[in-house]
Amino acid sequence: MTTAVVCDSCVAAVRRPALQADELVRPLLPALVPWLVNRRWFAHERGCLQGLEPVSSTVLTGDPADRDAPVLLHLLLTARHSGSGAPVRRYQLLVGVRRSLPAELASAVIGTATGGEWDGRYLYEATQDPELMSRLLVRTAAGPVGELRLSLTEGLVNPGRLVPHALSVEQSNTSVVYGDRLMFKLLRSPEPGPHPEVETLRGLTEVGSPRTSRLVGWLSTAGNGGEATVLGVLTEFLPAEGNGWELAVEQAADCLVGTCRAVPAIGGFTTEARALGEAVAELHTALTSAFGRARMEPADVLDQAGGMERRLKAAVRLVPDLEAYAGRITTLYDDYAKVALRGGGDHGQRIHGDLHLGQVLRGGDGWKIIDFEGEPARPAAERGLPQPALRDVAGMLRSFDYAAQQALAEVLCREESGAAPAEGEPSAVRLRQSRRAYAWAVRNRRAFAAGYAAAGGMDPHCHPVALRAFEADKAVYEAVYEAQHRPDWLPIPLAAIQRLVSGR
Repeated sequence: MTTAVVCDSCVAAVRRPALQADELVRPLLPALVPWLVNRRWFAHERGCLQGLEPVSSTVLTGDPADRDAPVLLHLLLTARHSGSGAPVRRYQLLVGVRRSLPAELASAVIGTATGGEWDGRYLYEATQDPELMSRLLVRTAAGPVGELRLSLTEGLVNPGRLVPHALSVEQSNTSVVYGDRLMFKLLRSPEPGPHPEVETLRGLTEVGSPRTSRLVGWLSTAGNGGEATVLGVLTEFLPAEGNGWELAVEQAADCLVGTCRAVPAIGGFTTEARALGEAVAELHTALTSAFGRARMEPADVLDQAGGMERRLKAAVRLVPDLEAYAGRITTLYDDYAKVALRGGGDHGQRIHGDLHLGQVLRGGDGWKIIDFEGEPARPAAERGLPQPALRDVAGMLRSFDYAAQQALAEVLCREESGAAPAEGEPSAVRLRQSRRAYAWAVRNRRAFAAGYAAAGGMDPHCHPVALRAFEADKAVYEAVYEAQHRPDWLPIPLAAIQRLVSGR
């Protein structure tokens, strides 16, 4: 996980009157604030943390007769930063409270309460505690608990018999699996109003999509006196051999060192890539069945192109390296608008919105697509709007490029450490492997596009102008992310942008 750089002012904010909290939460803040600002899902805006205010708090206690029973505290907090124009963000925390902490929860510790009714007790990440996560589902399934309400789309198997465990994968939310039957995704930065993943999965469940998990329910605030906020999404659990990212990087690395045998060394993964293209086309067909299609009028096309330009301008301010390409990227966007308008506009539909190899699982019955939140940086209200299906295609094509470069980095690291010595001069070996990585990405991008077209989707290669514009938009998004979180990876989207603006 990327560790955030925390300024002293953010941590010291717990001692300032400007940081507000009610009597229940105030004693927890000295431990919660330094822990919170180091979470991957905490957004570090310009300026320092100035305010942390409770929106709601719900206490789920255990056996009243057992004074040592752990307590589950559900919190919704808003964070305010001093930077001009910094948005007010809402965060969801599940905090466990115990007198003593078992050894298996040592890695989940947050700190200790200072004052209040839990003075001196341990605070810890409750999603790591099976007892508390079981309590959350059992209690809310029986009826509303404080501000918490669990809405179900179907009968729920007895949740008390499903042993929960949190997944350890890196992500911007937290997922807990219940007995390999249910998956509960806790939204760490929930927004009031309808949630795109709930809406999308509900529609796909109704039309019987074979490429996605069924929606079982969702946890939300009751919405008393205001708009309800979706806090978590409950779906069927999908067993898998691995996600697309892990499988692709592993196979690409094998090909770079010449150990793959099923296909030529510069090929690899193409059968899987083609099948993945077919799965995405089937997903888009199911989304059309559930939500229909909408013709994009000229105003819609111009608004879309304008949005890409606005995102580019904002990105240039954050990533100065983009400035050298800004004019040519804008030309790609303008070309897309001209072609779309000349053709009378395109059709938009509900799409995945943030599709890449990490959002697909390989199971015994083929590829499954998960995580329908869309790009987290965009407001939830925008993510469900009709968009060209090529946006999803562009996102997956960019992901093949990333997988190849990640495989290359891993191979070079092993060779530099002496774990896997390569034959030949180091410079010649690196050049050969770099070319293989590029060829791997090209072959699998082509295979994915071919599978997508064969399964009834449009042929991406028949829309080169639109595809190039959407890939550039995605690469700009990637450049901002890498500059903020993984600067060493910034050359990957920059190299893609250079190829795109050069017409390659």
